[in-house]
Amino acid sequence: MADVLLELKNLKTSFRVKDDHYAAVDDVTLTVNKGEVVAIVGESGCGKSALAYSVMKLHTRAKIEGLVELKGEDIIAATPNRLTQLRGKEMGMIFQDSLSALNPLIKIGDQIGEAITLHDKKISKSALRDRVLELLDKVGIHNSESVYIQYPHQLSGGMRQRVVIAIAIANSPDLLIADEPTTALDVTIQAQILDLIRELRDDLAAGVILITHDLGVVAEMADRVAVMYAGEIVELGDVYSVMENPLHPYTRSLLKSMPSAITSKDEKLHAIKGIVPSLPQLPRVGCRFKSRIDWIPETAHEEHPTLKEVEPGHYVRCSCYKHFHFPEEGKA
Repeated sequence: MADVLLELKNLKTSFRVKDDHYAAVDDVTLTVNKGEVVAIVGESGCGKSALAYSVMKLHTRAKIEGLVELKGEDIIAATPNRLTQLRGKEMGMIFQDSLSALNPLIKIGDQIGEAITLHDKKISKSALRDRVLELLDKVGIHNSESVYIQYPHQLSGGMRQRVVIAIAIANSPDLLIADEPTTALDVTIQAQILDLIRELRDDLAAGVILITHDLGVVAEMADRVAVMYAGEIVELGDVYSVMENPLHPYTRSLLKSMPSAITSKDEKLHAIKGIVPSLPQLPRVGCRFKSRIDWIPETAHEEHPTLKEVEPGHYVRCSCYKHFHFPEEGKA
């Protein structure tokens, strides 16, 4: 039996817009096992980061419903003091924007050290310094003595991202959440950061939630993948099944939008019609992707689509996947 580290059940995160609350994460059920990388993939605005912040309970003005359990402990019901104990110790987060995540007025060594002393108040100054230098070295910053006394603005984007990772793993958390960890980094640094996350997963035996819109990263890193659209998981399965046999129209559209999907010089890059609707305009009944594949008949969609297991461990939302075809292909 899998060693379940994190369990989400019917998770719903709603934000107030004027006089009403609208769910940005809607009825998400998902597990993350120890030592497993689960990728959450989708366009901007699909609810990926909102999901991550819900797991850490970092939203300050959101209504969070459902179940979020870390090693059997209810995170949603946790007190502020208990959350302070859990964050950084039991679960760590690699934030998307390293420049915003770091305090511009505090030296790098002190920022990493703060993450340690928050959970180990008895550590000596010399032991703390040694631990910080060890972490800097572990994340691939070899001039650690120099970086220790520098400020965030003195480092490159890749170096800052490594510092954010050092803070996230400072207390060897059981769960690591990486929210678009390679955004705005060049290809070489991206590869180094992903290799680092993979090594940390192996060293710490931690479960990893990897949030990304890059399907190439998913194929390289993930054990399982959840495809999110408009707050819902529309396809879920092991990475091989989802990448090699995508079923939901949204998953198929994402994969066809990758440059690697082009097989001839005359073929054009596929563009998904339309955009993700804003929260107030999001349809709450029926298939949420329906308006972006309007060449599919209305009868192909379910009125209340749910995730259904179509093969062992492979789940798809809405029966429209059985009828989907790209316009240029003709009827399926």
